[in-house]
Amino acid sequence: MPIVKSDVDIIRKTKVYEKIAHQIQRLIRDGLLKPGDKLPPERELAEMFQVSRSSLRDAIRALELMGLVEPRQGEGTVVLAPSSESLINPLAAALLHEQDLVSELLEFREMIEPTLARRAATYASPEDLDHLEDILRRQKEKVDRGELAIEEDSEFHYAIAHAAKNSVVLRVLDAFMDLLRESREESLQVEGRLQKSLAGHRLILQAIQRHDSSAAETAMRQHIEEIEGIVLNKI
Repeated sequence: MPIVKSDVDIIRKTKVYEKIAHQIQRLIRDGLLKPGDKLPPERELAEMFQVSRSSLRDAIRALELMGLVEPRQGEGTVVLAPSSESLINPLAAALLHEQDLVSELLEFREMIEPTLARRAATYASPEDLDHLEDILRRQKEKVDRGELAIEEDSEFHYAIAHAAKNSVVLRVLDAFMDLLRESREESLQVEGRLQKSLAGHRLILQAIQRHDSSAAETAMRQHIEEIEGIVLNKI
C-alpha cells in the first residue's frame, strides 16, 4: 500500500531522525506499510517529512538496527515482518535514549575512529578527498552563519570511514554514529565548539591529504577526546 504525504507529520523539532523513525514505525504498526512493501525513494520521503536526506538516512539506519526494514540490492529498502520485539525493542530504545551509554559510545569512537583516519590516509581516493573538502566547505558556511552544522559533522566522520575502505566496519559504525546524534547536538551548542570542531576536522583532513597516517590518527584521537570532555561534562 503506498503511503501519501497526509499519512505523515512534518518534522520540525530536534532529534529529527528519531521522530522520522518513530513515524515510520507507527506506519508499520498500523498496517499502512506491510511486510514486503518498499519504502518510497529517499528524495520522496525527505519531501514528505520535510527533512534533509541526511536525517532520513539516519532514521532508516535506526529502523534497520531495530529489525523493521532491510536494504536490498536492486530493490531499495523493504519492510520486514515485525515481531513484538522489533516494534517495542527495548534495547534499541535504550540505545537511542539512555544517557548513561554516551560515555561508552564515545569510548567506542575513540577505539575505532583514529584507526579509520589512519587507514583513510592510506586508501582515500581523489574523489574521497574532494568529498571531504566539500563537507568542510559546507560546514564552514554554516559555522560562519552561527548554525550547528550537525549533519556536516556526522557526514565528515562517516566519509572518513568510507574512505578507509572497510565495508564491515562501515556497517558497524552506521548504528553507533546514529546513536551519538544527540551528543553532537549538545556538544556543538557549547560556546566556541563550532569553531573547534571545524578546526579539528581541518587538521584531520590535512593529514589525510598528506597521506600522513600517524598524524591523521593523532588528530582524530585529539578531536574525539575534546568532544568527550565537552559531552561528559554536560550529562
